[in-house]
Amino acid sequence: MRHHVLIVEDDADLREMMAQILILEGFNPATVSNGREALEYLRHGDAPQLILLDLMMPVMDGWEFQRERRRDPALADVPVVVLSALDEPRAAGAATHEFLKKPLDFDRLLQIVKGYCGPASTSPRHTR
Repeated sequence: MRHHVLIVEDDADLREMMAQILILEGFNPATVSNGREALEYLRHGDAPQLILLDLMMPVMDGWEFQRERRRDPALADVPVVVLSALDEPRAAGAATHEFLKKPLDFDRLLQIVKGYCGPASTSPRHTR
C-alpha cells in the first residue's frame, strides 16, 4: 500500500496523535506499542516505507528492535526515524536514518515522512 508508515511508540496518546496527523496528510499509518510488536508486524504485515521508532519502551526497546531488525535481511533496508527525548542522536544507533527529538515538532515530522515516502495524495494517480 502506498505511503505506509509504521509507528512504534509506547505512549498511546502520542502514538494516536502521530497516526491521526499522518492520516490527515493522506498517509496510511500502522501503530504498535513496542519493538516486539513491531517485529511481528514487519514479519507478517505489509512492509512500510518508513518506521518511526521510539527508543525507550517496555517489552523490547528501540535499541533491541534495531539489532533484531538489522539481522533480518527482509527488514534491514526499511528506513528508520528515531524519536527520543535523549539529547544525543548517536544514542539512536548506526541504523538510524534520522533523529527527531521529543517533544516532537510535528511540522518537522511530516517533512521527514514526506522526504522518505513522497507527498501523500488522497486521490488515485492515473498513469499512461
